Amino acid sequence: MKKYLALFDIVFYVVLPLVIWHGGRDLIGDYYAMLLSSVPGILYSVYRFIKVKKLNTLGIFLLGSLVIGSVIDVLSGSALQLLWNQVYYNFFLAGLFLLTILIKKPLSLYFGLDVIELQGVPREPLRKVFFKRKFYIVFVLLTAAFILRYIIGNLFQIHFINEYGVDAFDELIVVKQILGWVTSGAMVLGFLYIGKLIKEDTDARNVFQESHLMKNKESEPEQ
Repeated sequence: MKKYLALFDIVFYVVLPLVIWHGGRDLIGDYYAMLLSSVPGILYSVYRFIKVKKLNTLGIFLLGSLVIGSVIDVLSGSALQLLWNQVYYNFFLAGLFLLTILIKKPLSLYFGLDVIELQGVPREPLRKVFFKRKFYIVFVLLTAAFILRYIIGNLFQIHFINEYGVDAFDELIVVKQILGWVTSGAMVLGFLYIGKLIKEDTDARNVFQESHLMKNKESEPEQ
């Protein structure tokens, strides 16, 4: 599946929502067509979440934002209000990420711990390593990338709503997906750089080496 991840993203987050939106507007109205168009993306996101099979900081954030976003959409009452509520919610998320920087617990650092923990590396020793200044600054920048994503996305959304009203939905689907890819690209580059720092850091190398030794011991047959 990883091989076709980008293709699945396009199909479930762009193609199917646009097809449902255009096919459903005349039949069920703008608001319900907009709600229905989000279903493929929600189901696909839940499927990807289940595949991870672990509830961690990243999983809680993704599932929580999915549930809250869906509830806000359902309670909006009209297509136009739904679009405006998305703007307000995105500003809230940007504020949440900013708060984690201000309290010196950047959310992307915990996302990074989640990803590496899934590879069998113990979380607590690595957390201490990631709070070293050279690692910490990278995670702050990655968290800032999420903030920029929400703010830039909102600027586009506000402009399109004011210009086109609910007809802006087409452009917004594409813009959001592009911003999502850009943020994902920034995360990949950031984690590649983190990987480089890990190789250069003695404490980080020790954590990975100890993890590797433990896995080897566990895989050895009992005498």
